[in-house]
Amino acid sequence: HYYISMIKIVTYNIQFGQGRDGRVDLDRIVAAVDGADVIALQEVDRFWARSGDTDQVASIRAAFVGYDAVYGPGVDQSVPGGMDANGQPQRRQFGNLLLSREPIQYCRHHLLPKMASIGPLSIQRSALECAIQCGDETIRFFSVHLTHLCSETRLPQVRELLRIHRQAAYEGLPVCGELKANPLRDGGNYWAEGVTPGEVSPHAVLLGDFNCTPDAPEYDLLVGPDSPYGGRVTHPDGFVDAWTHVGGDPKGGHTSDVKEEPARLDYCFVSASLRHRISSCQVDTEAPGSDHQPLWLELSD
Repeated sequence: HYYISMIKIVTYNIQFGQGRDGRVDLDRIVAAVDGADVIALQEVDRFWARSGDTDQVASIRAAFVGYDAVYGPGVDQSVPGGMDANGQPQRRQFGNLLLSREPIQYCRHHLLPKMASIGPLSIQRSALECAIQCGDETIRFFSVHLTHLCSETRLPQVRELLRIHRQAAYEGLPVCGELKANPLRDGGNYWAEGVTPGEVSPHAVLLGDFNCTPDAPEYDLLVGPDSPYGGRVTHPDGFVDAWTHVGGDPKGGHTSDVKEEPARLDYCFVSASLRHRISSCQVDTEAPGSDHQPLWLELSD
């Protein structure tokens, strides 16, 4: 490990590398997020015809030598008639990827509530949670993608995110507890290698495409209702919007568009416990690799 005095974080919905020019080019994605310590990506493909039947997870990982990485697909389907190089049935996947310069201590992949539809396309969305040591403390980073359908379908997803965050200590680490000899086997407990020391960190950063604008009820659910008596009524175990926290224009910071109108859909929501460490939050307006723009966050020591 190395000591981090400033951690650079970026979130980017890459639309499987397809830019507004219609061209799929992962090199543009890699260039846009190069230099970040933590990279949260959404809409990453594995073996879809639209992205050349390639493994985008492997391609992106290969571009960031030395980084740890975890992939969490919301969509996981068999490819009819598809076979890999070993003659095994192939699967197509679509989901979130998180890369870290520091090792990822553990991860959890959360499938978010979904509503069936006989009308507009309804896609399984998810949140990928990765615990990373940042200086003297651990932070749980989430790569998040909420449904595009409407507020009514996003609100249950935001409630689930808040539940996951607030119940984290209660649920504990993926493998936790006191190690004791297993009376059914000689040689001790065979889970010894899987126990993670320590406790779940209370600190979290939600990164990703929330598919809502700041005037939506799901936004208020995350950061608290707006009050004329001093701004947001944010709960101590809630989140702050990094963009507005550093003075960004609430009506600016556009990262994509809705019906051809500029919109802020991508966010860095930082747990209230970390709000004093937010140094900057900026949109990269020049990146051409997707129909979204990367959003950068810096946390100080």
